[in-house]
Amino acid sequence: MLNTPKHPLGVVPSKVLPVLLLSQFCGTSLWFATNAVMPDLQAVNGWAETTAATLTSLLQAGFIAGTLLFAILAIADRFRPRVVFLVCSAGGALATLACGWWAHDLTALQAARVAAGFFLAGIYPVGMKMASQWYRNGLGHALGWLLAALILGSAAPHGLRGLAAMGTEVPWHWVFPAIAALVMLGGCIQFVLLPDAPKPAEPAQAARGFDWRALGTLWTDRRVRASVFGYFGHMWELYAMWVAVPLLLASRLDGAAVSFVAFAVLGSGAVSCAWGGQLSQRFGSARVAAALLATSGLCCVLAPWMVRAPDLVFYLWLAVWGLSVSSDSPQFSALTARNAPPHAVGSVLTLANSIGFSISIVSIEWMASMLDAWPLSQLLPVLALGPALGLWMLRGLWFEPPPSND
Repeated sequence: MLNTPKHPLGVVPSKVLPVLLLSQFCGTSLWFATNAVMPDLQAVNGWAETTAATLTSLLQAGFIAGTLLFAILAIADRFRPRVVFLVCSAGGALATLACGWWAHDLTALQAARVAAGFFLAGIYPVGMKMASQWYRNGLGHALGWLLAALILGSAAPHGLRGLAAMGTEVPWHWVFPAIAALVMLGGCIQFVLLPDAPKPAEPAQAARGFDWRALGTLWTDRRVRASVFGYFGHMWELYAMWVAVPLLLASRLDGAAVSFVAFAVLGSGAVSCAWGGQLSQRFGSARVAAALLATSGLCCVLAPWMVRAPDLVFYLWLAVWGLSVSSDSPQFSALTARNAPPHAVGSVLTLANSIGFSISIVSIEWMASMLDAWPLSQLLPVLALGPALGLWMLRGLWFEPPPSND
């Protein structure tokens, strides 16, 4: 379960990982808040079916802008991560409230989602930065749990929307303030309960600021290049799959059932993230990431047959896809954090996130643009190109012995 490995400067306090997990769960719950209530917004406003994909892409664009700015200014390395996380949680909460306020004005809603994505750049990557500071030993294990919290948080709005669709006391327009409160709670929890991590052996390096050479390791360092390009292949598939799942389920279910099953499928990645973190301690992050990437890629290839399969086979396919599609991400992050220059880990992770989310916009928009001409089942195999490229780039790390700090 939640081990407390030794830190180079002492034993990691037992509360660190639970606090990181809870704050990451709360902070990332704003990610799919709009997607979860999109059926209601489309019914009320008469918006097109592709609106959900467009809003997702705009949030990703805001995230990219934020991560690029944070990387160039070295925000995560120059300032206390706890403060950055708190400020961005407050900004994300306000942007989510704005989504609810402007839920019937598509232009204003689009702007609010861009803002929400921008502030996510100070939540998700900064949470990984804090984990890498505390868990230099056992980082793959710690990030497995951290990404489990992220996935569960991202899927949570589907669960809330399911309650609303059942006619409970949570109408759909209360999803936004509920998510905003969660985001703010996450920022406050980590700021109040999480101490600053011990400084590295060479603290003077922490304030270098923008370092082209360090950021260039995404291409110049063989190990960093392998892990970030594996991550890029993963990102081609991941968010397009998250957009596609509710559409796939709507062909067989309706109402609250779509939201609850979407929450189960997408949220199941939390289980495999934690499980993958455990396996990484035995087999190494590279091997675990490769196995999961190959599994999700195969699920893409099988889509044309699975969409027409009997219910049992169809739901088993979605379950396997949900378990595998997101759980390789923490292992890619662990590999990158371990091999990046120590003084620029936060900036390198942030830049990798920025590029990865740029790739996700391309795959989401491509899929949305093709839906009028092609059935979704025929488009999904193209998503397997990402895992295929990722496996090829990662191949140099497959057979390396698992490092002792995985």
